[in-house]
Amino acid sequence: MHDDPWQVREADFPQPPTSRAVWMYLLNYAVLAPSIRNTQPWKFRLDGDQLEMLADTRRALPVADPHRRELVISCGAALYNLRVALRHFRYSPVVELLPDPAQPGLLARVTLGPRESPPPIADDRVFKAITRRRTHRGEFFAQTVFAASVEAMREAAETEGAWWFAVTTAEQLNAIAGLVAEADLLLMGNADYRRELADWLRPNYGGAHDGMPGYALGLGNLVAAIAPVLVRLSDIGKRWSQRDARLIRSGPVVAVIGTMADTIVDWLVTGQALQAALLQARVHGLSAAYHNQAIEVAPFRQRLAQILRRPGLPQLLLRFGYAPEGRPTPRRPVRDVLE
Repeated sequence: MHDDPWQVREADFPQPPTSRAVWMYLLNYAVLAPSIRNTQPWKFRLDGDQLEMLADTRRALPVADPHRRELVISCGAALYNLRVALRHFRYSPVVELLPDPAQPGLLARVTLGPRESPPPIADDRVFKAITRRRTHRGEFFAQTVFAASVEAMREAAETEGAWWFAVTTAEQLNAIAGLVAEADLLLMGNADYRRELADWLRPNYGGAHDGMPGYALGLGNLVAAIAPVLVRLSDIGKRWSQRDARLIRSGPVVAVIGTMADTIVDWLVTGQALQAALLQARVHGLSAAYHNQAIEVAPFRQRLAQILRRPGLPQLLLRFGYAPEGRPTPRRPVRDVLE
């Protein structure tokens, strides 16, 4: 519907709002969700008043994400965007997770409910944050994040059924920084992992609608163009580990999102909780960065859980803070994600 999904306009909402037109329009908001390596591993199928969301396993990362946990989390984030957009346009959706055991790739089915009264102003701010959310991979400003902002993110994540843990002690922060640095060394020392990462690196200027352009990693045009070759051929783990450890130790807010169990439903819950927290962060002027290396390796994930000293399993490790306004990463148009 739109050449650039980030430029979706409310004025384009279909009139009259037929079911197919509504779904086609709202998918422009769903695809703006974050995803592992910006793989955008979702696809959708229309069936009358219903929209089905499926995992696009062709975009799976067998080395970094062998169980497709982060793939499903990414789809959960897209599902949350869809729910927010539906509510903004006064629909009351019915959402079923894993609605058909005979179709394991079918993650959710959303029914277009009746139209209601306008949403509260707070919901309107969250909706507008969808097109303003950005991932920031560098340092944040040395500016304290208000406790009220952290509380808003915690409440948003926990409302979706996940738990939220904000790291507050220097002991835990240093332990997590060391854990991430160690995970970086292990992962970047794996040639298969580096090849898979390189497959999703993109030049700063090109026609790709997915992957990570160099500017998102702070790379200039020349370095971005040769980055895939450099990553494939050289072990850059030491450099990355030192940088990530420094970023975590200097992060204004470091938080973990987790669940009590580790099923596909828990991963979908995590994705929705993640996006709920990210949109609240954007409402409060914050950006987020991911450091999931220590969760992608099972023994490190267990060690992270021990550092936190709380029940359940960590699913995502993030930093939050104030940052310059960044450029959005590319997105596939709706026609490419709709079966």
